[in-house]
Amino acid sequence: MQIENFKSISSTNQKAKEMSSLGVAPWTVVVSDVQENGYGRKGESWYSPLGGLYFSIILPHGNIDDLQIITILAAFIVAKTIKEFFNVEPLIKLPNDVLLNGKKVCGILTENVIGSDVKLSVIGIGINTNTESFPLELKDIATSLKIELGREVDNRELLEKIINELKNQFKTISE
Repeated sequence: MQIENFKSISSTNQKAKEMSSLGVAPWTVVVSDVQENGYGRKGESWYSPLGGLYFSIILPHGNIDDLQIITILAAFIVAKTIKEFFNVEPLIKLPNDVLLNGKKVCGILTENVIGSDVKLSVIGIGINTNTESFPLELKDIATSLKIELGREVDNRELLEKIINELKNQFKTISE
């Protein structure tokens, strides 16, 4: 697994799509400390300040039928990992959000380019890990692991666990 780290980029999904079109290997991961223009479903803005965990994974070519469950599978893996690591009870809000105490802690966006088969598939995951505060318009609907736990979270350890779990589960659905 190759991990490409950036201090600040527009969007990890945009960068992953660019890299994929240049032929980088599947399971290449794009991570950025900050996203200047992070986005979610329907192009909605994703608040991505320093401290959070923002990454996108270039997925291997799969079956069109598998695309329907990739986002839900990723939400399950993020929720399961958060529960195991931090002994809290996350809730999945289908199809692409993970909540803690009724507030969004994670958003997931899968983007695909499809022709007669799947040409490109990128999954972006934004987790509010060490974010200490949110803008007024988000403070009632968003939270972070640091706010909920009262302590810092190791972004790298969380990243590696999620990627490894996703790889293992992806093999299961695409065989």
